[in-house]
Amino acid sequence: MLVEAQRNRGAVRRVTGLARSTPGRLSALALLLIAVSLLVGALTTGSLQRRSAALEALADRSEPLAFAAQEVYRAMADADATAAGAFLSGGVESAALRQRYEADVAKAAAALSAATSEITRSPEVSAALTTLSGRLPVYTGLVETARTHNRQGNPVGAAYLGEASHLMRSELLPAARELYGVETGNVARDLDHARSLPWLELLLGVAALAVLAVAQRWLTRRTNRVLNPGLVVATALTAVSLLWVLAASLLAVYHAAAGKDEAALVDVLARARIATLSARGDETLTLVARGGGALYDNRFNEVDAELDGLLAQAGAYGGAAPVVAAREHHAQWRQAHERVRDADRDGDHNTAVALVLGQDEGGAAAAFDRLDGDLVEAIGASRAELTGGIGRARAAMVGAVPAVAVLALFAAAAATFGLWQRLKEYR
Repeated sequence: MLVEAQRNRGAVRRVTGLARSTPGRLSALALLLIAVSLLVGALTTGSLQRRSAALEALADRSEPLAFAAQEVYRAMADADATAAGAFLSGGVESAALRQRYEADVAKAAAALSAATSEITRSPEVSAALTTLSGRLPVYTGLVETARTHNRQGNPVGAAYLGEASHLMRSELLPAARELYGVETGNVARDLDHARSLPWLELLLGVAALAVLAVAQRWLTRRTNRVLNPGLVVATALTAVSLLWVLAASLLAVYHAAAGKDEAALVDVLARARIATLSARGDETLTLVARGGGALYDNRFNEVDAELDGLLAQAGAYGGAAPVVAAREHHAQWRQAHERVRDADRDGDHNTAVALVLGQDEGGAAAAFDRLDGDLVEAIGASRAELTGGIGRARAAMVGAVPAVAVLALFAAAAATFGLWQRLKEYR
């Protein structure tokens, strides 16, 4: 036992003696620099990967699905407004209105199919999707029944149309609004992730440079040599990695931050267009009800006030010419609507219908179409800016992840080589 204890103490003294020696400390320093380079590289790579993943999700899933949800909402609101307008046109509706209604229903079904893939990512929209997929055929069935009775001159057709519109506004549009809200929230969340400042990457890079600087200073004092080529190369590689990370991240942050404003503008414009379509449906349903449309008229005034606020908000975002034109055409539509209401209150139903469906300069339909066209143009331009900004942010991140990983490996190898050159002097 005594001999074994003496052997153990001897082994401990040799180990501690080696650790206190310059070769031992050089070896420990080499291991430290390898660990720091690889750890910083791994953490930085992981942070960059999360930013890239957020941008990828934004470009490939969140933004397209938000647009699909917007299309579901818009197409259903337009279908409701178009169905009411077709009903007013007489026993046989115009081919243009019929085609527009059928196109809206087809677009809503197609966009709904695209949005269904979101259930796995956002289970909270499953109820809304179930409502939309299950009740849309009921709505179209009621509209077809109303259309059949209208062609035959049966007054009961108005009741069927009113029931269809009630189903649209009480179940389908709220479900579409919920779906759109979730998808818009996903876009905002991914943009927030993408535009977060690269504080972690900066701190890690500065820490790695600080460790290398301290190591170089210690080595200078030990060896009386001003610079160690290996550590100089490792420091240069780490600095290049840090600059690359900061440049790529800050460019991505800049474009994502601009995309945040564009996403907000797209949301405002989309809600403005939906309000426009809802107001148009209320305008026509007021006349369909023939004296019993006070509810629809009141709702038109409420939605119209909301629309005015949304257009003002879009202008505050710096909306371009289409937003300015939309505000002008909204004022023209409001004037045409007042003429419609005056004729209806005077009991001149035919004139009121002619004004609502009129495509001449003073007709409500013409002003509505111009306003809707302005909003379509504005949404398209803003969405193009949004997707372009996302694309530029993704382009800024291209190559950053593998570059950081490779530079970290080379920095670890350079530091090891530099210290190995000093270790060979003690053999």
